[in-house]
Amino acid sequence: MFGIDPKAARVTWTAALTLLLLAAAYAIRQTLIVFAVALLLAYLLSPLVDQISRRLSPRNRTPALALTYLVVIGALIALGISIGSQVASEARQLLAHPPDVPGFLSGLRRDYPVFAPTIGALEGRMREQLGELAAAVPRFGIHVLAASTNLIDLILIPVLSFFILKDGADIRNGFLAAFPAGARRTEVRRTIGEIHDLLLQYMRALFLLSSVVLVVYSMALSVMGVQYALLLASIAFLCEFVPVVGPLTAVAVILAVSALSGYPHFWWLVVFIVLFRMLQDYAISPKLMSQGVELHPIWVIFGVYAGAEIGGVAGVFLSVPTLALARLLVNKAIDGRAK
Repeated sequence: MFGIDPKAARVTWTAALTLLLLAAAYAIRQTLIVFAVALLLAYLLSPLVDQISRRLSPRNRTPALALTYLVVIGALIALGISIGSQVASEARQLLAHPPDVPGFLSGLRRDYPVFAPTIGALEGRMREQLGELAAAVPRFGIHVLAASTNLIDLILIPVLSFFILKDGADIRNGFLAAFPAGARRTEVRRTIGEIHDLLLQYMRALFLLSSVVLVVYSMALSVMGVQYALLLASIAFLCEFVPVVGPLTAVAVILAVSALSGYPHFWWLVVFIVLFRMLQDYAISPKLMSQGVELHPIWVIFGVYAGAEIGGVAGVFLSVPTLALARLLVNKAIDGRAK
């Protein structure tokens, strides 16, 4: 008689259930991305909440949470008043007087005649792209109106972060209660603690790295006399939150705007940016990122592309912590089997 091997049946059932869960996660990926961003925002605010909670009421985190949100909103308002008006002014100036791209290309042809055919082909290609862009503007407007419903996420994410910060300990304890008391629960508690430390370290390092970019670029570009220095530094600050693609995009924007605006010391600007990125990527970042967060560049690039395919910019932003978390869990599983 034909029998069913219990071990094979269990493995098959586990594989089928895993595939089903992965398919379900992919189907609701946009919702999961919103919750993941809210979780990372909660980790970004968590150190401030803890500091305030120790001084107010360690047992009740709600007053500390409310004060934290007030402090953050106040800081954003103060930042907007101090530099926001200057950034907005530079943005309006840039839009009112956009760089003379045809004049810039003509100057290149005149100064470097050997590259004239290549520059001419590039100029023709740019004109084609501009034509396609002009034709796509009406369709783009429709897409923007359709996507405007996602603006609710900007309100939902801070609300979700508030509840995560408020009830995170209760949610963790409820999850642990599902495991029997003993070694199993202790191991799960240890794993949750390691995940907590990893995400806390990652968000703290990411915020500090982005702040370093804002301060260094705003000061250096202003001293070097680069036009729109504060606007370009603010763009670099936001781009720094996106792994790999963000810093490269910021560098490309700064160099392109400077070159097209006729900045006279362009190559000195290139030297400064190269030196700063080397310092940032090979000295500052390794000091801030723990060994558990750092990933091999191959994995980071894979995560960036995969994240872009799955969730766009938000997927790219979440790619590094997701891969670091996956590596932690895989290592825990391997260590568990070794024991």
